[in-house]
Amino acid sequence: MVSKSKVLILTEKYGNGHVQVAKTLQKECEKMGFGQVIITELYKESHPLISQLTKHLYIKSFSYGKRFYKLFYYGVDKMYNKRFMNLYYALGYKRLSELIQTEKPDMIINTFPMMVVPEYRDKTGEIIPTFNVVTDFCLHKIWVHKNIDKYYVASEQVKKKILELGVKPNQVRITGIPIREQFEHSKGEKINNARVYTKYNLDPTREIVLIMAGAHGVLKNVDKLCESLSKENNLQIVIVCGKNETLKKKLDPIAKLYPKTIIPLGYVENVDELFRISSCMITKPGGITLSEATALGVPVILYKPVPGQERENALFFEKKKSAVIVNDYKEMKEVVLNLLEDKKTLEVMRNNIKKMYHPNAAKAVLEDMIEESYK
Repeated sequence: MVSKSKVLILTEKYGNGHVQVAKTLQKECEKMGFGQVIITELYKESHPLISQLTKHLYIKSFSYGKRFYKLFYYGVDKMYNKRFMNLYYALGYKRLSELIQTEKPDMIINTFPMMVVPEYRDKTGEIIPTFNVVTDFCLHKIWVHKNIDKYYVASEQVKKKILELGVKPNQVRITGIPIREQFEHSKGEKINNARVYTKYNLDPTREIVLIMAGAHGVLKNVDKLCESLSKENNLQIVIVCGKNETLKKKLDPIAKLYPKTIIPLGYVENVDELFRISSCMITKPGGITLSEATALGVPVILYKPVPGQERENALFFEKKKSAVIVNDYKEMKEVVLNLLEDKKTLEVMRNNIKKMYHPNAAKAVLEDMIEESYK
């Protein structure tokens, strides 16, 4: 049955997380022998101008638009059952109808909350098994709809909140958030740490602090963070800039002054290698990065979480004693140095974050979807 099945995965690129989960599921589908997998950014295809504008506002919310995003995130949550939401329910309907009629998918997976999919069932009566893979450690009501067949979530807390909205217990499963295969525990057995240090020209006698600058450079004041830590001779600060060439060029002068301490990198294909040798990581609290940290047991320092899902993720990890929240870059040096000096606390954080890990989430999600689809 699987070999003849077609899967439609709907996602959107607000940050990289939703798309990354979609691609991870696609690869797992291919491994499991699904007939065809189609990934679509539905809103981008349906309403390119609206999509471009809202994505721009989303990225800018990390700098000057925090209040706007806070009002949007919590405001939409409060307007969940009001008429205003009808506009969102209909967004992308025409394009979705075309996709279903031409591709005839056997199941639909959402890695972004799209109300138009369950609304399509309401309007047409056509039942296609539809599943939501929630990509954060918190829940926004916009993920929940009566016509979603099953939800796959990261934690007991998210499951509890879904159940409070009237969803049946057998419709929610805690699987963890699907992450790239390279981050799974078993892959680490094949990695030689000595080769990793050589590959990135790192000193194995120094502790490594990994800074993940984030998609679109959303981690602010990275240069100031690096400057504050540049004279610590027992540390190496590795900054993954991704495809943000502007940030990397900004860091190059600091790296030239302190070549043994400040190591800026561009896009890193096997970034899990750096996770594995780092004492701690400074990052934004996105659901995917946090899930990858749970897999490899990396204590995290969560820098300036934006109100919304980032803030909720950060508070959840802080409550679990696996993360520290820092809201001012001026405090970062003291936090980093104190944490690295306090080996007992660091080890507690490492153990706590490992407890939050759910192995092989992508496989668990898809195996369950198959079972649900062919009952």
